[in-house]
Amino acid sequence: MHGQNHSELANLPTPPATATHIPIRHAAVVETLVETLSHRHIGVVDEEFAVSSDAMEMFGVLDLETSFNGCRFAIGIRNANNKRFRLACTVGLRVFVCHNLAFRCDYTPVLAKHSKRFSLEDALSIGVDRMQRNFDPMRQQVERWRAQQLSEEAAKLTIYRAFIEGDLDVPKHLVRRVHELYFNPQHDEFEPRTMWSLSNAFTSAFKELDPIPQFKATAKLAGFLGARFSGSF
Repeated sequence: MHGQNHSELANLPTPPATATHIPIRHAAVVETLVETLSHRHIGVVDEEFAVSSDAMEMFGVLDLETSFNGCRFAIGIRNANNKRFRLACTVGLRVFVCHNLAFRCDYTPVLAKHSKRFSLEDALSIGVDRMQRNFDPMRQQVERWRAQQLSEEAAKLTIYRAFIEGDLDVPKHLVRRVHELYFNPQHDEFEPRTMWSLSNAFTSAFKELDPIPQFKATAKLAGFLGARFSGSF
């Protein structure tokens, strides 16, 4: 698994089509997504992609110019040409102070299957419309989490359940790092003992993973925290 930039995606191989499965070039997915965003006057200011060693799976994130209170909106995208999962996207955000990445939820597929009747433009147009509808709820969620105080016991129990009880499907060795980042934060913004600080302790620790595991873990985090606390992403 290794990182790629936008132009490098165009050089990756794409398997031949079959009667039931039409592979989609990773570069075409990104190009169409950027074009779909531009039609809605949403600019992309940064991008990051990771591709599996066989080039069949791609995960990426586009940081958008739209920002709010120390964060920038982002869109996560994934594509697979080995039938392991469907083309999907999710809305997210990038935190300025630490460059942490957070997603609102796990990836949501934008098509039933790669078939001859599939239109990449139509699918991503629907996907972007869905992402835009989540912008404001995500902005409100960040403000609620910044205001949601946590007791020391609640924070420790959440970390315990994530790693020791295995409620969050992420590498167990990160447990000590999450604990350290929450109780000894590296940034003043995360000094308050809040849901926002705890969420960022997790996403800061995830940056120690390789890109694809990091994207997968980040997408699973919101659901885990949402199941434990009301008013989740």
